[in-house]
Amino acid sequence: MNVLDKPAKQATEVRRAHLVAAAIALAARRSPADITTTDLARMVGISQGAVFKHFANKEAIWLAVLDWTAITLMARLEAAAQGVRDAVPSELSALRAVFLAHVDFVMAYPGVPRVIFQELQSARDTALKAQVRSLMQRYRKLLQNLLQQAHKEQGLHPDIDLNAAAVLFIGSVQGLVMQALISGD
Repeated sequence: MNVLDKPAKQATEVRRAHLVAAAIALAARRSPADITTTDLARMVGISQGAVFKHFANKEAIWLAVLDWTAITLMARLEAAAQGVRDAVPSELSALRAVFLAHVDFVMAYPGVPRVIFQELQSARDTALKAQVRSLMQRYRKLLQNLLQQAHKEQGLHPDIDLNAAAVLFIGSVQGLVMQALISGD
């Protein structure tokens, strides 16, 4: 989507979506802390002041980015798990599909992990951090449900710690993301 090829006047929801997409695209190339509302406005083709017709402040933009991330990522992960379950009734296959869907999401939107990791560096407890925590809780719950079903199917060792397995699963994806950020992939 080329955000510069838009008519001058658009509905607030459309303009907000374009600003969120611009923030994610810019975050893929540089630190979210360095992205200004002028950068976002320029990318979307509006004035810097017009950004504030759609968002109260810069934090509200990042909250919208995280909201979009939570909705989009969880929908993809749940669809991946369900799609595999429909084709092959195996929770282990569903877990594999969730892993691959998460990796695909990060590859499609490399700015998202940068936004998340940037916010997690803050020592303060912020609304952005709370939103990331909420996303992680939802993700962990999805994984725990899949792991519990796999355990019932006897696809896992009987003594496995399902909570630890969910944390390790997410940590594996996050580790891959960190390696990609370090290597510039």
